[in-house]
Amino acid sequence: MGAIVGGIILFVLGAISRFALEFDLPGVDSTVLGTILMVAGVVLFLVGLALALRSRKTVVNTQSAPGHSVSERRDPPAGV
Repeated sequence: MGAIVGGIILFVLGAISRFALEFDLPGVDSTVLGTILMVAGVVLFLVGLALALRSRKTVVNTQSAPGHSVSERRDPPAGV
């Protein structure tokens, strides 16, 4: 969940830097810095989303013996 929030924060800071601020530092362009932060925010958001969706999978194991069938279902913990 932290990567998703971090990605959103980076994107917002990048958008503010790109569209709302004009600062003059030697060697730093505010529009390029804003674009880099926005792209990094999107990448971080997507990675966090992929990790969150991956961790919510349910594992099902099925074992069959002659005349018996056993299924085990494991859900991830609620906090994950």
